[in-house]
Amino acid sequence: MDFVDAHCHIISADTSSYPPAPLGGKQSAWAATRPVTAEGMLARMDETGIDQAVLVQATTHYGYDNSYVLDSSRSRPDRFVAVGTVDPLRPDAADSLKAAVGEGGLAGVRLFTSGSTVPTQGEWFVAPETFPFWERAAELGLPVCLQMRLGAATGQLVELLERFPGVKVLLDHIGYPDIAASPAQAGADVAALGVHPGLHLKLTHRNLERLHDAGDQAADFLTPVVESFGAARIAWGSNLPAAEQSLPELRALAEGVLAALPETDRQEIFAGTARRLYPHLARRGA
Repeated sequence: MDFVDAHCHIISADTSSYPPAPLGGKQSAWAATRPVTAEGMLARMDETGIDQAVLVQATTHYGYDNSYVLDSSRSRPDRFVAVGTVDPLRPDAADSLKAAVGEGGLAGVRLFTSGSTVPTQGEWFVAPETFPFWERAAELGLPVCLQMRLGAATGQLVELLERFPGVKVLLDHIGYPDIAASPAQAGADVAALGVHPGLHLKLTHRNLERLHDAGDQAADFLTPVVESFGAARIAWGSNLPAAEQSLPELRALAEGVLAALPETDRQEIFAGTARRLYPHLARRGA
């Protein structure tokens, strides 16, 4: 089985070259208590049998300064690609996005829409000021990771997907569906979004832990979601080191929860989807 970690974070020990500048001014606890450098991430990947990884900007540590993920991906293009954080509300967002991508640049971007580190929360990510950003992302074929909670903001997500059907949106942590309350209802709610072909799901420990706890009822969530989206629109990410477990434990958690799926589906979730979303991974891994 081939493995690509579609969601992990790195923190440099060199605070002079890469000074902290958390979005919203509040640093996440994990960045201070269990940081992992790019070199440390490689060591953990080698230990775990993970070939490549998507370095997602640690917004709660570096804000909009994507220097560390970019430098790290450039130093090991055979193992990493970088997903940075941008401000789509800036008047120059579309031009800045175009300048940031390409060979050696960002392979994708991530928008934070909820949480204590977000200065402006709510439906801003589909405000008219962001339209040039979304148009440029569609033009570039650039995946946009969207960190948001399904529920009150689901209507805005649907509006976005309908207005910009050409955009590839990767919903971080599957939008935090409430699996613990009802796996079947959570599965139905997520599956309903599968009609939007540009929407992809990122499955992480935040979902997998709930599914593990659900036992046999995990199928009530997984079955409709996989049937609606297809495994080719679902990607696994560890969320290390925001996740407290070790990388081998996080891989084992995912393998255990998904064990009942056909091998072809598991291969898509563990590597195939990520390689299509981030073509540089496929080329470098060839």
